[in-house]
Amino acid sequence: MIEILNAEQLDRARETGALVGSILQTLRGRAVVGVNLLDLDRWTREMIERAGAESCYVDYAPSFGRGPFGHYVCTAVNDAVLHGMPYDYVLADGDLLTLDLAVTLHGVAADAAISFVVGSNPAADDLAMIAATERALAAGIAAARPDARIGDLSHAIGSVLAAAGYPINLEFGGHGIGSTMHQDPHVANDGRAGRGYRLRPGLLLALEPWVMADTDVLVTDADGWTLRSATGCRTAHTEHTIAITDDGAEILTLAR
Repeated sequence: MIEILNAEQLDRARETGALVGSILQTLRGRAVVGVNLLDLDRWTREMIERAGAESCYVDYAPSFGRGPFGHYVCTAVNDAVLHGMPYDYVLADGDLLTLDLAVTLHGVAADAAISFVVGSNPAADDLAMIAATERALAAGIAAARPDARIGDLSHAIGSVLAAAGYPINLEFGGHGIGSTMHQDPHVANDGRAGRGYRLRPGLLLALEPWVMADTDVLVTDADGWTLRSATGCRTAHTEHTIAITDDGAEILTLAR
């Protein structure tokens, strides 16, 4: 299903996106050395419920997971990159943490992710990898405009990641979003320009470049959800929900 939102729905999407961005930035400030991942999950639940919103994750049970997910935020640490299930783990100095959050408010969903290093001694390689995903996301957003093709976005994202030297996994990528979290079209993190669905104003997309330092192969934890690099290497993941407008793309999940 591909949804095209009207002006009133886009206004609601902006409200949802702002909430997602605000929660992620609050969590980033609280994710310090000594904090437990389960505390981050609990704080997320409190902020979602206080806003009158609903989690897209807690009851989420797709075919690729061992559902329902049962938590409110994805917390991927170090070699984990996607669908990181919170567990009893205390953050240490130098941990590379990805927080991925999706909520629904007033019937419209928004989805975003941030990666950052916990503590005061980040490794240069970690910062470079995070920066590469951020540049790739910016390139994908810059390519998003009416009449562009999905392949244009994928090509823009993949060109940045490949130039930075990272292998690219095509199993998981960006996606349409609207009244539900995961919709068509799929937005792979590499592809051929000029191919795929033609973008229209009112379309919402969650673009999410993610990489693993030295592999494109994922392995799944015993929890049935958490996806890690097959080699144990570090990972990074950056995501925004955007709206296609008459003039280009509007980022909805910035903290306000």
